[in-house]
Amino acid sequence: MIIVLQPGASEAQIDHVIERVRGLGFDAHLSRGTYRTIIGVIGDETKLQAAPLAAIAGVAQVLPILPPFKLASSEAHPEPSVVNVRGVKIGGGNLGMIAGPCAIESRERLDEIATAVKAAGANILRGGAFKPRTSPYAFQGLGVEGLRILREVGDKHGLPVVTEVMDPRQIEVVDEYADMIQIGARNMQNFSLLTEVGRTNKPVLLKRGMSSTVKDLLMSAEYVLSQGNSQVVLCERGIKSFDNETRNLYDVAAVPACRKLSHLPIIVDPSHATGRPDLIPPCALAGVAAGADGVHIEVHNCPEEAMSDGPQALLPAQYAEVAKQIRAIAAVLGKTISSLEK
Repeated sequence: MIIVLQPGASEAQIDHVIERVRGLGFDAHLSRGTYRTIIGVIGDETKLQAAPLAAIAGVAQVLPILPPFKLASSEAHPEPSVVNVRGVKIGGGNLGMIAGPCAIESRERLDEIATAVKAAGANILRGGAFKPRTSPYAFQGLGVEGLRILREVGDKHGLPVVTEVMDPRQIEVVDEYADMIQIGARNMQNFSLLTEVGRTNKPVLLKRGMSSTVKDLLMSAEYVLSQGNSQVVLCERGIKSFDNETRNLYDVAAVPACRKLSHLPIIVDPSHATGRPDLIPPCALAGVAAGADGVHIEVHNCPEEAMSDGPQALLPAQYAEVAKQIRAIAAVLGKTISSLEK
């Protein structure tokens, strides 16, 4: 950490900063330049997070050397992490192909969709049982009954399942049925929820918030990692923008940015990012080409009857075509799409 002093800082102020640093158990190295005086703080930066050094008189700026997301950073873990979702690997050259409806509506419908996406190459089945909707009058999901359906259909087709948790009170029941726990965009900075999910042993799919930066996303991942759960997969699903041509702004640059900053796998969700079926295939391919470790796509066999997000769902045949194209790009990049390990 580097402490930059204000121009004209007095000797008494400089001495006080050095005393404060040493009092916290760190070494201090004073360096005087022509225009600036700085103090290098030598020691474990993580122990200085709660010390308000910037509040000391004479201090202009405090610059950390290490990123605040210690556990999520590539410096802490130089090799890419691989997350194992009941035998399906994501990261380290392995692509997660997550597909399914936005919401679980019935056993029969989910079974039909699962049959189609499994045949097309999906290796993880998704479906929402608890739905965070903008309107309180919209369909909120089937709850626990939806979890039971998801588990039964996933087992029938040999697919691990992922579903969203919205509240710490739901974690126990979701943990019972799901192989992977999703934290949605609206809850990315629900730190109480992140902390509790971090205490489980289940892989976590963490979606980027609608107004969150890449570093905000990594700090949220840090909450999960700090509780001992190292199985975190990041997800770029679009952020708010002034342009209303798409549902959100699909920030494909976030993929290589995250891969540079962090060892955690990152996947893309072009369904929520664009909200348009015609844009989902090219954006899915762009994400994989940019280095994404997987693709999350909503699929429904009759979008006009969907109880949630029907307009942005692909038909099974459309998903089969884009999955074929993803496999082709994956082959060029030397990536594999793993299936459930028996």
